[in-house]
Amino acid sequence: MLTHEAATEWIARWDRQQEGYLPDREARFTALIDAVQALGRPDPVVVDLGCGPGSLSARLLERLPGATVISVDADPLLLGLGRAAYPRLTFVSADLRTSGWTGLLGLDGRLVDAAVSTTALHWISEPELKDLYAELATVLRPGGLLLNGDHMDTEDATPALSRLEHEVHRLETERVFGQNPPEDWRTWWDAIETDPDLAELNAARTTAGPAHRGSESHLLSHHVTALREAGFAEIGTLWQRGNNRLLCAVRG
Repeated sequence: MLTHEAATEWIARWDRQQEGYLPDREARFTALIDAVQALGRPDPVVVDLGCGPGSLSARLLERLPGATVISVDADPLLLGLGRAAYPRLTFVSADLRTSGWTGLLGLDGRLVDAAVSTTALHWISEPELKDLYAELATVLRPGGLLLNGDHMDTEDATPALSRLEHEVHRLETERVFGQNPPEDWRTWWDAIETDPDLAELNAARTTAGPAHRGSESHLLSHHVTALREAGFAEIGTLWQRGNNRLLCAVRG
């Protein structure tokens, strides 16, 4: 049986391997949560899109204990870790690429104040991303926010600047980790698959099929175009380090 202690240890290891790809991950978390807090609502409804094991959701609830945080992902194993580690969060199993996912959130007529995501939506293809943002707009209140932290490239519009952003990111990673980077994403998953306490969740993950098909929406323009078509009034970058940025869109 997966215990609370084991789940928190696996999530701490998850956080560490994620930092290997973005050493300023905690700074991006902080900027994102600052934006949610700046809405000025003591009890915001926040939906975490592609929440993984709940790293961002847990930090949100710690800062804003009056918030309702609904954490959405399609991966049974990551959801299992999150449920065991963070019993105060509401985890929902849903595929964001499938129409009707907002109906699974249990909103009961409430509107969402902020939808957040970190290092997740680049897995979704451009056509599916447009559908996702369009459906999100139906449950996000006017003036509500979409806050998406991810690596987003600008090579289609500003190739020289894009190369510079990548180099800034590379140099920072090298400066922070030197010759001792954390384990990578694949190594973490290989270790997960050897833990007998996770056998049932691993089997469910295998049955569900692959959640990731590749980095399909890595361009900033993919997201900006999709958000404009979904009716978001203002779109811009709130925080940035190299090609690692926090994109914010305001619901019209």
